[in-house]
This record gives sequence, structure tokens and C-alpha cells, in this order.
Amino acid sequence: MTKILIALFAINSFLIPLSAQVTTDPEFPTSEAACTIFFDATGTGLEGYNGDVYAHTGVTADGSQWQYVIGDWGNNSNQPQLTKTGTNQYELELIPTIRDFYNVPASKEITGLCIVFRSADDPYLQTSPDIFIDVFGSELMVIIQEPGQENLLVLLNDPINIQATSPLADSLFLYVNDELVTEVAGITLNETILADNFGSNWTDYWVKVMAKNETETAVDSFSYQVIANPVIADLPAGMVDGINYVDESTVVLSLYAPFKNYVFAIGEFNGWDVGEVSYMNRTNEGDRFWIQLDGITPGEEYAYQYFVDGELRIGDPYCEKVLDPWNDQYISNTTYPNLKPYPTGFGEGIVSVFQTNQEEYVWQNTSFDPPEITDLVVYELLVRDFTNQHTYLSLIDTLSYLKNMGINAIELMPVNEFEGNSSWGYNPNYYFAVDKYYGPKNTLKQFIDVCHSEGIAVILDVVYNHSFGTSPYVLLYWDNGQPAEDSPFYNVVARHDYNVGFDMNHESEATKQYISRAIKFWIEEFKVDGYRFDLSKGFTQTNTLGNVNQWGQYDQSRIDILEAYADTIWSVNENAYVILEHFADNSEEKVLANDGCLIWGNMNHNYLEASMGWTANSDLSWASYQQRNWNDPHLVTYMESHDEERMMYKNVTWGNSSNPGHDVKDTTVALRRVLPAAAFFFTIPGPKMIWQFGELGYDYTIDYNGRTGEKPIRWDYFDDYRRKLIYDVFTALIHLKTDYPTFRTTDFDLSVGGAQKQISLNHADMNALIIGNFSVNDGSINANFQHTGMWYDYFSGDSLDVLSTSQSITLGPGKFRIYTDVQLETPQVELGLNDPLFENSPVIKMIYPNPSDGEVHIDFSVENKSNVNISIYDLDGRIISVLTNKEYKTGDFSITWDITGQKVNPGIYFCVVDVNGLRDVKKIVIK
Repeated sequence: MTKILIALFAINSFLIPLSAQVTTDPEFPTSEAACTIFFDATGTGLEGYNGDVYAHTGVTADGSQWQYVIGDWGNNSNQPQLTKTGTNQYELELIPTIRDFYNVPASKEITGLCIVFRSADDPYLQTSPDIFIDVFGSELMVIIQEPGQENLLVLLNDPINIQATSPLADSLFLYVNDELVTEVAGITLNETILADNFGSNWTDYWVKVMAKNETETAVDSFSYQVIANPVIADLPAGMVDGINYVDESTVVLSLYAPFKNYVFAIGEFNGWDVGEVSYMNRTNEGDRFWIQLDGITPGEEYAYQYFVDGELRIGDPYCEKVLDPWNDQYISNTTYPNLKPYPTGFGEGIVSVFQTNQEEYVWQNTSFDPPEITDLVVYELLVRDFTNQHTYLSLIDTLSYLKNMGINAIELMPVNEFEGNSSWGYNPNYYFAVDKYYGPKNTLKQFIDVCHSEGIAVILDVVYNHSFGTSPYVLLYWDNGQPAEDSPFYNVVARHDYNVGFDMNHESEATKQYISRAIKFWIEEFKVDGYRFDLSKGFTQTNTLGNVNQWGQYDQSRIDILEAYADTIWSVNENAYVILEHFADNSEEKVLANDGCLIWGNMNHNYLEASMGWTANSDLSWASYQQRNWNDPHLVTYMESHDEERMMYKNVTWGNSSNPGHDVKDTTVALRRVLPAAAFFFTIPGPKMIWQFGELGYDYTIDYNGRTGEKPIRWDYFDDYRRKLIYDVFTALIHLKTDYPTFRTTDFDLSVGGAQKQISLNHADMNALIIGNFSVNDGSINANFQHTGMWYDYFSGDSLDVLSTSQSITLGPGKFRIYTDVQLETPQVELGLNDPLFENSPVIKMIYPNPSDGEVHIDFSVENKSNVNISIYDLDGRIISVLTNKEYKTGDFSITWDITGQKVNPGIYFCVVDVNGLRDVKKIVIK
């Protein structure tokens, strides 16, 4: 594994501060001898870990780190395992010599060991940052251990601490510009010099340490430059933190960096020069650094970084585009055309980009009215796992699929820059930049624009509980593997147990201003319609580490923080949605909901229990905002989300069964049981959310390819009539929800605690009654109609003359009915299959070739002597051709649809095989 790859693993991991002692025997290891490494895990995330610990390790050879790496990351079979010697104590022997252990050729000079310690069963549980240990050769050599830079910047009169070691030396000598400063006997040197000893500002000085013994001499060196104190000047009027475009050739950069001494703005505009030309002014308050850049070429992209206190290079926290040395190389030109190359040899880590005279996106829809909260049907979507192209442009091609279903809001999982490419996006680093793995920012704007034209709102999933290790403000305030005590943005230790990355301090004014800028930005610049705040329960400074239950208790300070952010959002767009993934005590959620926020309502367990047929724990009443005693329908309930298991997976894995005939583990039965769950989901008043492909019975476990790993994209499920039926039923139910006031009524009753469930909805326009049997056996339900008279079955269109308001109705397992006292248009479930509860099995075995421009062969099977009708329909339901209509004996058969010479236009058609009233349907594409 290369240095670049190990850097990726380090920054994309759940980082663990490394406060443990790492020592060696001998103290100064040499490349041609054995060495034992001792690791004390106390104070790290590996403290108390009982499993095996492995080393991901290589060497620094000929000046390059992470060479000759042993094995593969996360592979226990080919990486060195540590020996546990006591509680939190481990050792690793490098034998017979360091060179032999790593199999390094004799021609390569080894000057260091590179190590990351990790757990056996969770490769993301590891030490960070990387561990580097000096290695000495068999000949005399000297290593300057401090400062750790070859080129050092210091302010006038700053102290410079120098530490050097040479195990084979008799004496060490320290020189500055060839003038002897001190000499010591022995193998170590510790000395402090002042930067005023030898000259003036903006002058370079050379420091060397010479080691001697009776026969040899060795030298190591570094340089330093004495720089002036920054010019004190106020930030020009109207300028803000980040990039300020004054005109087409003038840019002002401003970095908020309290407690820092000086900053250089280096980039393609000044040849990456660290000098007077790139030195930033400092404001009177001392917390900001700024510089005006003149002579910028209009329309040209410039890469740049901030070089802080002579030690750290970071990107601009407010930039709208970054270049990534580790991940950009894997982004295709199709995804992001003409992506600016990374400035190799100049930048270090992630660099920022600015550009004057950018091409402005011209919005086509400027008057979008978002759906009312009561009508909201949100589709949660991860771009990576929704289309094979994983681009904003490819999402546009799917909008008809979503609009036809009735979706009126799309919730995009995080799309601002996050670490890596393939990710859920909950590892953010740059909050104002669009992640390039999905395409350029203007294509995201185009997607939002087209959504608005189709009547669909766009909600962004945003992550403000935490940031990850390459976030510039994490790096700017960093101390030995964790945020520094003086960080204006992050807590040294997270305030709750569920934190990943680095925990934000939302009571800090710096954090409040930073996040407020971000949430305004996406509404103003991208016209998004609201946010879903990830892990909003973490927006607190109340320390509940070790007590998860306390974390969820009422917290007024957290309420104040969230309501302040909500007010900021509503100050920009009063109709914006503010959705919280909160999961706190109902007393707190009620306050937030009554003040206008929407709250995620996780009903995954209960709906999945009902669908599987385990009805003892299937009470659905908490899906009602009224059951929670809220004033308004601000509960966004869902059966599935990215964080929860799939209904179909649980059905086919753990489903109940009756004897005989109703086995929920059977795929066809399992798919059918999604339907009653949906009927008791969409009809409860309030906003709803669907997790992508739930409408097609997606059945891969959340842990497939790892919890956050890529999942198969199964658009072909739409061609399976059993799965397409779920889509059609979802469509029909969403139509009820959004088109009829009854389904947003405040007058409703739920009896949804047992196997037989019912919902009654009352409204002046129409009443509705939904009944369902979630057991795996026939069940009788006492249906409580609101009045006698004629009622109508929504899906079949059949009428029911109700003579008594209490009617005993028997339903088969997994069956349901929706009755209304006004006759509605019967949903057109595909090609006349109007009964969503049918139980036929497929008889079509294969259709080939498909697509076709000539003959199409249809193979089918007949279990018993039956009359078989095979017809071809177009998209409008018209019969194009009847291929056969006669009696067949038991067996396998084939028939051909020959379109040669027929007037058959290219497009989509459906082959319907009817065997004594049981139908099977497959799609045919004609080229």
C-alpha cells in the first residue's frame, strides 16, 4: 500500500487519539539489528479492547514514507499480529533485523518505521495519526528530531528548540550559518536558540548538527527564515470570511484563525511562494488574517492554501470547490468534465479553488411553491447507490419514475464534500463545496431546478454534529491526535457516546457563525427547500458520555441551539423544511415540533414486525403525531431509512409462517406483505418518508458489503411484476394521501396494536376506514364503520352495503381493505391486475432476445392442463397482438412474437400470460 492509500485510511477512519506510549528496544533502533516495539493502548480507543491487534506497517526508505508495506490493509492473514503481554500492553518483534523483517534491499537506506495499530474485527478502529519511529544505519548518522521540518518559519525573537540524536557518536556540534553555537559530549543534543541571533526579517538561515566519533563524521540540517510580525489592518468593509470576489480581477481572502500568529496565502496566483508577497494582514482583534489579490485572470481557476504558523497547510473552510490528491484521480471525465488537475509538487493535502467570472447558472424555475407539510412524501436517496452513473445529471433521468409515484420531495444524503469518494457522506470536511464524485455544482443546480419544475422539493441531509480529520478547522486546532483545547469549533472529547469524527461545540460563537453561514448558503445559492439535520441530538454541550439514556433527556440548551438555527433558515426562506434526526425524549421533541421543526419518526421495528407476521410488538400508534400529544403533524414517519434494516430482507430471513400455505420467507408472500404495511403507513395523517427502492421491495441487508458499503442498484426489479405491484400500490396510496383532504384530517382514530388493525379517518368531504390482518392465518376483524350505507373498496371498486356500523369481516393473512364512503376512481394497477392481494405464481420462464428488433421468443410453463392466453399490450393497455388462446397440457412451451413486417414502433410493451385467470407479466423492449 502506498503512502497515499494509508493517508486515505487514516483520514477516513473513526479517528482515535494516540496518547499511548510507543517505545522500542533498543531505544535507538538500527536497520541491521533486531528491534522490539512496545505499544501501550491506555488512553486510546483500543484501551480495553479484547481482540487481536495488528500492525499496518512499512518503512521510510530513501526518504519516502510507507515503503515496503507488509500485507494489505485490514487483512489479518498477511499483516503482523502483536503479542499481548498484559492489560493494554502489546509488543511486536522485528526479527532477525528490521531490514529482513520488511524485506528491504540492501541498496535502500532505512531511516524510519511507519505504523498504524488496528483491531482485528474492525479495521476502522485504529490509532491515529500514523506512528513514525526513527531508524539508524550501521554507520554513523545523526537525525534532527525537532523541529520536524526541513524549512522552518519563525517570527523575530521566537525560540527554536533543537533535538538531535546520533547513537554511534562521541560528540555533537550545533552550527548556524557555519558559526558554532554549542557542542556536547554524548549521543544527544538539546538546545534552544533565538531567531534574533543572526540577522533580520525575511532572511534565510542554515542550521546543521554534526556528529563525530573517532573515525566518522555525519551531518543533518534544516533551514529557518525569520519573518516580520503581520501588518495590523482591518478587514475591508463588506468582506466576509472565505473568498470575496471584489471584481473580475480582484479577490480578498479572509481566514478566521484566532490564537494563530501568522498566515500565508499561497497558490497559483503567487507561484506558491512563502514570502512577503503572500503574507496576510492581521486584524486589530487578532482573530482574522486577510489579503487582497490583484491581477487575477478573469474566469481562471486558481488553486491555493493557507500556510499557518509555518507548520500547517489547510484549504479554505468557506471555499466552494476543493482538489483532493487522494480521490480526484478516480473521478471520471464523464462525471466531472475537465476537472482541474491537482497541483502536484505544490499543494499538500486538500487544496481550495477560487474563480472569478464563473459561469452563472440560469434558473428556469423561479417561483416554486413547496408542498404543504401535511402532503409531504419524501424520498430519501443516496446518489451513489441510486444510479450507476452516480451523478446529479443521471438523477434527472429518474424524476419521471419518482413523480409518477407521487413523490413531492427528494432528500439527498450528504452532497457537500466528504472524505473519500464512495461514502454515505456523514464524514464531512468542507461544508460549502459540492462533492465532485457526483458532478459539478451547476449540475446539482440543474437537478434542483428540474425538480422544482416537476413540483418536487429538494431537501439536503447535512452533518453538523461533527467533522472528519481533513476538515480545515479540525486541522487548524489539532493536538496529538485530537482537537486542541483552544479550538473555537470542536470539543477535545465528544459530549455523547454516538459521536464519530470530531464533535462540534454548538455553544461556541465561532461554530454558530460558521454553521449559520453554511445553512444560509445552500438555500441562497442552490435554492434548496430545507434540511434534514443528522444527529441533531448531538448539538449539546451537556456531557452524557457513558450514559446514553441521559443524552436523550430534555435539554433546554439543545432546544435553544436548534431553534436558533431554524430561525436562521426561516429568515432566508420562511417555507423551508427543518427536519431533525433527534430521537430524544418526547417532551423535547414536542417543543421542537410545536415550534415548527419536523422530527424523524423511526417506525422501522414496528412496521417490520407487522410485515413479518410477528404481531406482538407491532403497535403502529407511535406513527401518529397525536399519539405523541403534538399540536401539529410534524412527525416524518418512515418504515425504512438508510440507518435501518430492509423490510423485505427481514421478511425473507425471519418471517413467520402458518401451516399450511402462508410462509413469509417465500419471496412472493414476502413482497405481498409489504402492501398492508404501506396501507397502514401512508394513510396515517402527517408527512412520510420512503428510503430508496423500498417501493420495489429492495431486499439486500443493510450490512451487505459493509454497513456503509456500496449496494447493488436493482432497477431491473421494476420489471418483476410482483415488485412493480408494490410501486403501483405505493402510487395509489400516495394519490389518496395528497389528493383527498380526508388523509390530512385531524379527526382520526387508530386501533393498530394487534394482529388485526384499523384506522378511521373522518372529514366533511369523505370518511375512510382501513382494516388489515397482519397475522399469518385468517383473521376476523370487527370493522367500525363511521355510519351505515354504501362504502366502496378503493382497490377493487366493489361496493359494500353496511347495515350496521360494527361489521365482522374475515381477511386472509396479509390482506387489507381501504373503504371510503365516496366512490373513487379505481387505481389502474398494471394491465388490469386491480387486486393488489393476488397470489399467482409466475409462469413466464424466459423472454429472449430482449431488447429485440425481430423475433421475440417467450418460454412458459403450465403446471396443469389449462387454457392459455398470451397477448402483447402497449403502454396504454391496448392489445397489440394475441399470440395464442387455447388449451395446453402440462409442460414447458415456447411461442414466438415475430415483429418483422408488422407496424410495431420501438418502445416498451408487455407480454401477459393468462393461465385460467392467473396472470404473469413481463416487459419487452423493441428497438
